[in-house]
Amino acid sequence: MALCICNCFTLSNHNPLKFSNSIPRASLFQRHTHLHPPRETPSSPCLTKRDLGLSIVAIFLNGFLPNLQKAILAQDLDLQRYTDSKEGFTLLRPSSWIKVEKAGATALFEEANNGSNNIGVVVNPVRLTSLGEFGSPQFVADKLIQAERRKESTKDAVVIGFAERPGQGGLQVYEFEYEVDSTRGGMKRIFSAAFVASKKLYLVNITHSDKPESPLNSNTRIMLEQVLHSFDAAPLT
Repeated sequence: MALCICNCFTLSNHNPLKFSNSIPRASLFQRHTHLHPPRETPSSPCLTKRDLGLSIVAIFLNGFLPNLQKAILAQDLDLQRYTDSKEGFTLLRPSSWIKVEKAGATALFEEANNGSNNIGVVVNPVRLTSLGEFGSPQFVADKLIQAERRKESTKDAVVIGFAERPGQGGLQVYEFEYEVDSTRGGMKRIFSAAFVASKKLYLVNITHSDKPESPLNSNTRIMLEQVLHSFDAAPLT
């Protein structure tokens, strides 16, 4: 989504900095507007006790103790806070994922031994002061999916949902979930978020394999959502 928004506002093929996945099918966060029914996946075994426990805790705490929810889930999911004070953003990331250097990426984390599962952040200057000046979440989602479908490697791309949430100091943060079927790596689930602060566009793109024969499991889905929702401007010190 980065390229797509940067070219719409220029991160997106199917490398770590291109936005080409989406938010979980069985998401605990039901505020996403579904634009297209998600694809059918083979029936899978019942949730493990761990997955079920995480889901119950998340649902309960999401309604009553949101701050405590974040702390508990981050710890249980083995997430670690990463803050770039120079560029001015913060997010949670899986503690076992490796930080790597890549041209064009402000920050990039890859799953060990599987670099196609990754979290990429890009920061670029813009003339905007907020995302709202560019358009609504649905408008950006439409532009994003159009850009994905124009790629030669894309066989299909579907927006699953989008949302807007407040960020640090009342920033507008847009979130998107979509899936892409590509000749480069097959089916992928992508979670993306963006905000504008200090005339800079901040973009995070979370890409994970989501093939029919090995779909995203519930625990990984919860973890990726937590990363998505944690992306924000760094607190002023």
